[in-house]
Amino acid sequence: EDVDIPSRRVLITGATGLLGRAVFKEFNENNWNAVGCGYRRAQPRFEQINLLDSIAVHDIIHDFQPHVIVHCAAERRPDVVESQPDAASQLNVAASGNLAKEAAGVGAFLIYISTDYVFDGTSPPYKETDVPNPLNLYGKTKLEGEKAVLENNEDAAVLRIPVLYGEVERLEESAVTVMFDKVQFSNKSANMDHWQQRFPTNVKDVATVCRQLAEKRMLDPSVKGTFHWSGNEQMTKYEMACAIADAFNLPSSHLRPITDCPVVGALRPRNAQLDCSKLERLGIGQRTPFRAGIKESLWPFLVDKRWRQTVFH
Repeated sequence: EDVDIPSRRVLITGATGLLGRAVFKEFNENNWNAVGCGYRRAQPRFEQINLLDSIAVHDIIHDFQPHVIVHCAAERRPDVVESQPDAASQLNVAASGNLAKEAAGVGAFLIYISTDYVFDGTSPPYKETDVPNPLNLYGKTKLEGEKAVLENNEDAAVLRIPVLYGEVERLEESAVTVMFDKVQFSNKSANMDHWQQRFPTNVKDVATVCRQLAEKRMLDPSVKGTFHWSGNEQMTKYEMACAIADAFNLPSSHLRPITDCPVVGALRPRNAQLDCSKLERLGIGQRTPFRAGIKESLWPFLVDKRWRQTVFH
């Protein structure tokens, strides 16, 4: 009879995605009653909800009555946003505003996941109070999403984060892990961006920050507004690729650093480093060293299985 039913309820959107899976797992393993929702890949594990269907969104929030909603769902590929601006705006802006309104209706604390791409990258590091100036449409839709969230729910939180990596289902799920094949197939040279400064961040760390923020908020209603979280190792994609090669004892001499500003695709900020001191002062945060995190994320995708022995024994 003594079934311990956790009293704290959290709803996670985009729970099938790279970040959403980590957030779901983090809350689920820490005594929260977590419900994840997704769309294309939802069943059987998660609820299937089209976030553009305002009635479906209203119903799940009113049925489940979550204390916290972590809104991970987004179109986060800058080049896709440029090619499908209307669909991206529907998901990143309209659905976010509606979710914020529904969260306010049941008194749920909403954490909206945003991006370092709201900044133009000309004067890092960026504090939460610095004026955004997104260079690409993705950054613009996420900034509009932030505004829609806070206009509809003044008690919500916005959490801006940079490029993510972690336990991927496919290498293409992350702009960091997608480089692994270029690193592994050293028989042909590969050009790697050595211009844009990035701060690769493990989804497990972001998930921990979301849970800590939620738990802090349960105790202190003044926890709201905009926050930044990021890894603290500055690397270009070329440097990440070299670090990946190093972690797996693979050659890196075929990787070629390209120091020019990229000319194809959506514009990217040169260095949108986030200042995370606001969360740190609240005692919130976790950082996995890049080499440890990337090794854990990528070893299942090693082509030459003999390396597994040398890496793990």
